[in-house]
Amino acid sequence: MIRIVSVKFRTAGKQYDFLCDSLELAAQDQVIVETDRGQSLGTVVAAPRECEPAQAPDKLKSVLRLATANDINMAKQSEAKEQAAFDFCQERIQTRNMEMKLVRAEYLFDASKIIFYFTADGRVDFRDLVKDLAHHFHTRIEMRQIGVRDEAKITGGLGICGRALCCCTFLVNFAPVSVKMAKEQNLALNPNKISGQCGRLLCCLNYEYDTYREHRKGLPKCGRKVIHDGQEGMVVAHNVLARRVTVRREDKVTVEVPVEQLEVLDKTVEKQPSPPSRTHSRQSTGRSQTPRKPASAQEAKERPQKPQPKPAEGSDGDKPARKKSRRRPRRRPANSKPSGDKNG
Repeated sequence: MIRIVSVKFRTAGKQYDFLCDSLELAAQDQVIVETDRGQSLGTVVAAPRECEPAQAPDKLKSVLRLATANDINMAKQSEAKEQAAFDFCQERIQTRNMEMKLVRAEYLFDASKIIFYFTADGRVDFRDLVKDLAHHFHTRIEMRQIGVRDEAKITGGLGICGRALCCCTFLVNFAPVSVKMAKEQNLALNPNKISGQCGRLLCCLNYEYDTYREHRKGLPKCGRKVIHDGQEGMVVAHNVLARRVTVRREDKVTVEVPVEQLEVLDKTVEKQPSPPSRTHSRQSTGRSQTPRKPASAQEAKERPQKPQPKPAEGSDGDKPARKKSRRRPRRRPANSKPSGDKNG
């Protein structure tokens, strides 16, 4: 058995598993872990758990130690330098007229590398920019292009609901969101109302989508004919969570009633039998369409034989006589002389 602990490096960031061996760790403890890009300061998400080596992820890194006061102080000093690095990089981008938007500058725990996050519509050639940054900061530089949703996660802000954005508070992964989710919840398809700070559809549209689908089962669709209080009407709206529908009756009265008080008219029509399939049969005069039976040996003998053609005269045996070729004599040109006349 091995002991594994989950660690995250930022608020609402992804969680990564590390080997903790015999370290006694608890939730919210700050630890120093070994990563592919060097040592990093992270926060423990939950208490360690035990699992079989075969069930553990591949290439697990280890937790080095609990973070000390010096480690936390070093991380704060590196974080204080990030704003200066951001301002300098932004100034170089404007000087070079580069089509990119800088989002954040991040120092590693030991200040061995600076990571610059940016957004752009396409590919950007930032080789000259990296040279300027490396010459100024005398450290390794990494430029990382991100999407608009990741930009909102890093920047943060308030949503249209008045609360902090979900992506920068608790949402770890971005689930796909479609307009179908807004239609299922009877929301107005106004881009300003169903779009977030990133310009994409709100992530919260996915929260209640399954609930609405479950409650919508059994509700008559809009436009369906129903009977209420002995009068025929048509469904014009739904209140999915309350399981009530709005019906416009024949007397032009609109009422909202529970679905249990309605009688849905059956609109199903009996299916008519489909016409027989057309077969492409040959219709020829004088020919029967029934297949012929193979003739027996007795019938073959009684069947009259066709007379065979006689061989032509002058032929030897079975070979027919060859026809004489009628080749026309070759005409002599008018100005030509006979070959025997030497004097002309």
